[in-house]
Amino acid sequence: MTKTAGRVRTETGRKRVRAYLGGELVADTRTPVLVWEWPYFPVYYFPAADVQAKLIPAGETEHSPSRGDAEIYHVRVPGATAERAARRYPDSPLEDLRNLVRLDWDAMSEWLEEDEPVYTHPRDPYTRVDILASSRHIRVEVDGVTVADSRQPRILFETGLPPRYYLPVTDLRMNLLRPSATQTQCPYKGTASYWSVQAGEQLHTDIVWIYRTPLPESQKVAGLACFYDEKVDVYLDGELQERPVTHFS
Repeated sequence: MTKTAGRVRTETGRKRVRAYLGGELVADTRTPVLVWEWPYFPVYYFPAADVQAKLIPAGETEHSPSRGDAEIYHVRVPGATAERAARRYPDSPLEDLRNLVRLDWDAMSEWLEEDEPVYTHPRDPYTRVDILASSRHIRVEVDGVTVADSRQPRILFETGLPPRYYLPVTDLRMNLLRPSATQTQCPYKGTASYWSVQAGEQLHTDIVWIYRTPLPESQKVAGLACFYDEKVDVYLDGELQERPVTHFS
């Protein structure tokens, strides 16, 4: 059941969800609560009874206009402590949150949905990813310089985001690309590596990425390169596309 209060939406999930710290189980639930604290993706809250780690009061509170005052806790398991890594909202104006514990995603060592690891944030049950082969003509310019030109893209359609054009690296001007140490993770696609683009005198940092070994459901983009449409000029079948505005802009 989904409930909305102000800009916060909550929904009880159907997956078993576990969080670990230093190899020790922190929480294990079959009734996780998905909370959309902002529009782009949810976070997991655990019923307090399903938290097995020791929660030690930090003596601090933190105010949220939508969720109320949070009590801050350290999370302790044998051999490890995550400082200020848990929050509780016992007097929240959102009744559904009052008996729940929010664990800081990045403070935990591992998250599992059922028996599979999940990275970055929970998978949104309302997000769909479709990857389709296409013969559309994609040309990418950076500062007026053509960096990619392809007629064999894979187009990735992801709920809430503009289409992404994944291109064979042979259709890129690789001499303009500079390897980057940056990596990011996506719960739907896996771990991405990045390039920057040297166009003229300016280096455009981390505007191209590639999933070399994507998750099984996204194998169609393995080894293909993609540009942030928000930061480059994309011509689709010869027509310049308007740059989308997203949280990646």
